[in-house]
Amino acid sequence: INLLLRFYDPTEGEILVDGINIKEMDLNFLRNYFALVLQDIFMFAGDIKYNIILNNEVEDNKMIEYSKYVNAHNFISKLKKKYRNVVSEGGSNLSTGQRQLIAFARALAKEPRVLILDEATSNIDSETEYLIQDAIKKIMKGRSSIAIAHRLSTIQDVNRIYVMSKGKIVESGTHSQLLAQKGYYFELYKFQYLKT
Repeated sequence: INLLLRFYDPTEGEILVDGINIKEMDLNFLRNYFALVLQDIFMFAGDIKYNIILNNEVEDNKMIEYSKYVNAHNFISKLKKKYRNVVSEGGSNLSTGQRQLIAFARALAKEPRVLILDEATSNIDSETEYLIQDAIKKIMKGRSSIAIAHRLSTIQDVNRIYVMSKGKIVESGTHSQLLAQKGYYFELYKFQYLKT
């Protein structure tokens, strides 16, 4: 992710986006091309609206549409001040799941070409997992997405899974193909879902 967003430049090889070397792309353009949802979501001191739109020009009706789309509107609409409800720095007055849903709405507000989810479901409670899985399916639909996940439920429906071990790709395929291979992915799946 750090290489893709040019926080660091590759020491060898090149990274192409739409056939263009990222070193030749305007840095702001490149970073706006992607939206990133991380494991640890940072919330800024302000209100929920600000934490969704940040510096993007988004009309209220679009912001609410994005929030509904990712299942965030349900909890936001129950708050006393709704989208104007104050968020403390770091978001300590919101649950982990609520922060995650706001982060998905934030990603949509950016209208990215590519979505990157980095362990976006690792810290959620089981009650919120369904809402978040549903949100992930919705925001990945129709756009290129990269999902980095240890929780296999996050990636079961994607077009292609690359399994990495010790920094190397050891397997690739769909969920069902990888299970049929009975390799490393299969062992991870057994560990997560078939515990006795």
